[in-house]
Amino acid sequence: MTSDIRFAVVDQIDINDLKGFYDAQGSVIPQSIDKLSKMVDNSVCFVTAREEDGRLIGIARGVADGVRGYLTECKLDPSRQGPGAVTHIDGRIEHDQYGIAMEMATRVIKALAAQGCERIDAAAYGTEVDFCEELGFKRASGIVPMCLNVSDHEEYGASSGKQNS
Repeated sequence: MTSDIRFAVVDQIDINDLKGFYDAQGSVIPQSIDKLSKMVDNSVCFVTAREEDGRLIGIARGVADGVRGYLTECKLDPSRQGPGAVTHIDGRIEHDQYGIAMEMATRVIKALAAQGCERIDAAAYGTEVDFCEELGFKRASGIVPMCLNVSDHEEYGASSGKQNS
């Protein structure tokens, strides 16, 4: 039931509002207002879900290069996920009883497709795998998810603050 929810694809979002949403979810998204602003600016699509009173209860966003896209996050306040949400960690989709997360993610996928993306990837944790499969994602065989925390590697210049030429 999403009739009391306002969805919007936005170019701009109040960064303090976004930070408040992440903080309420216990998210580890960068806490710097400047980094959050840059993250929003570099997203191809940013979808918000708000209650009638304007409270931000969900966000989803995508990044793309014009051929490949990435559903980089879809977070929903656990209080709006339904009684099956058990972890209440980081806004991860544990249960989407009201279809709010599905609506946000669908809007991001459509925006990425409109940008010309031929393939859209996503990373899923735990029960989010089921959520992604409901959206039409399939498990990618042979792919090993990997990540690099740049701040852990001085040779990339991030921790020392030096600029690469």
